[in-house]
Amino acid sequence: MINVAAPALEALRAACAAVALDARGAEAVRIAENQIWRLPGGIIVRIAPADRSLSAAREVRVARWLASNGIPAVKPLPVTQPVELADRVVTFWEQISLHSHGSTEEVAEALKKLHGLPLPTFDIGHLDPFVRIPERLSAAQALPAEDRRWLMSLYEDLQECWSAGLPAGLPWRAVHGDAWPGNVLRLDRGGWLLMDLERFSVGPPEWDLVSTAVRARTTSAVTAAEYDTFCEIYGHDVTTWAGYGILAGARELRMVTYAAQHATGNSQWQAQAQHRVDCLRGRCGPRPWRWTGIL
Repeated sequence: MINVAAPALEALRAACAAVALDARGAEAVRIAENQIWRLPGGIIVRIAPADRSLSAAREVRVARWLASNGIPAVKPLPVTQPVELADRVVTFWEQISLHSHGSTEEVAEALKKLHGLPLPTFDIGHLDPFVRIPERLSAAQALPAEDRRWLMSLYEDLQECWSAGLPAGLPWRAVHGDAWPGNVLRLDRGGWLLMDLERFSVGPPEWDLVSTAVRARTTSAVTAAEYDTFCEIYGHDVTTWAGYGILAGARELRMVTYAAQHATGNSQWQAQAQHRVDCLRGRCGPRPWRWTGIL
């Protein structure tokens, strides 16, 4: 076990004891605001701040709902969860077998199957494309103040468009919320699997489709041929929809503020964060640009 702070270990031990699991031999995978631990026997423990209690419970319920509808997804352990501690909320999951990022084709296949389901009978909340963006901008101290003000103005404009209502589009469905190849995994044994269900909600299916469209039209991560195949498999090209600019703008803003937030504590990402801002501000010519991934 790597050396970690005592409070992290205490939270892990208390949570495991609550569901009759043994925390001995646990390995810290990530210790940050959200902690991830690996227990012997292929069990993953996720520990989040207490204010994530509702979303943690929803993730577990959504994962079980997906499984009951034949959608491959991360599997919660068959224990009563989440476990709520004084200042933490904890969930338990089966470790995912050997895997890699999925392809754009697999993302299209997964989304077509997901969006074909009827809405669940329990409350999964409604999509908020702008969740945590103000907090990210507040934390983005590596950016010049004038750039942060500009991004905040863009956020306010996009949110106003969202609140006014989107143009008519596809019927609202259960959406993944962050549908990119890192969350649609290709399993070494074959097939794909959905993970990271934190943003799962009711919303326009276009929000899931915009992720791949932006990777093609904005960041050059997806080629034109790959995007054409994506649209052929799913059966719809979201870039032809009148509301594309609103949701694409929201997705781009999320990608910029994510990089800016991480650049504050890690100087190696400062140039990339500033580059993304410069692109949106028209300092780097027209789309598509080239954005490097933030790990």
